[in-house]
Amino acid sequence: MRPDPVRRVLDAELTAARERRGGQPPRLLDVGGGSGVLAVPLAAAGAEVTVVEPSPNALATLDRRAEDAGVAHRITAVQGDSDALDQLVGPGFDLVIAHGVLEVVDDPKVTVAALAAAVAPGGAVSVVVANRFAAVIQRAISGKLTDARQLLDGPAVPGEPRRFDTVGLHTLLDDAGLTVHLVQGLGVLTDLVPGGVLESNLAAAEALADLEATAATMAPLRDIATRLHALARR
Repeated sequence: MRPDPVRRVLDAELTAARERRGGQPPRLLDVGGGSGVLAVPLAAAGAEVTVVEPSPNALATLDRRAEDAGVAHRITAVQGDSDALDQLVGPGFDLVIAHGVLEVVDDPKVTVAALAAAVAPGGAVSVVVANRFAAVIQRAISGKLTDARQLLDGPAVPGEPRRFDTVGLHTLLDDAGLTVHLVQGLGVLTDLVPGGVLESNLAAAEALADLEATAATMAPLRDIATRLHALARR
């Protein structure tokens, strides 16, 4: 099975950070990290992880998950919002993660500026966002043509999370003083292939994984992926 494309990028960043630190554990900040889906395995891989999360229930689950995995000593949980990030944590993190966060914050520019302020020179910011153009296609296919047109005209439908496109995401990171190193699509083709095509067909699943890996960084296919993953450096 192919490794998760996001985790592959994060692992490479943590390896590079460990080398810069002379073998010391890299420092990672997971903003909106929820119950530790990323934080716990990355702590198990040797990182010192700080999780900022507004939900006390999610943090309680994170505590249990970290204890069960034997990495509680490597995780610091902080309750709070990304809007107050500068008041909750200091700077100097080797890797700052904000996956599924920019869709719901009050002002993405303010949040990205806070992410950039938290990362150490030479470190990286990793963001994952929902893709606007993928949502346009999905709504058009399902017959929701008015919603599709609204999304085509702007980043959000009233009452729904904000969405981004490749150019807008790139600009958002650039404006925060970050240098975009990678933008890859997640679910470029996988989310479009009917499940029956892959059912009990290992060869087809492997062929799709290979196709997905190639399309992930190839415009314009990348630009219609369900989600976009960007890595930017300070």
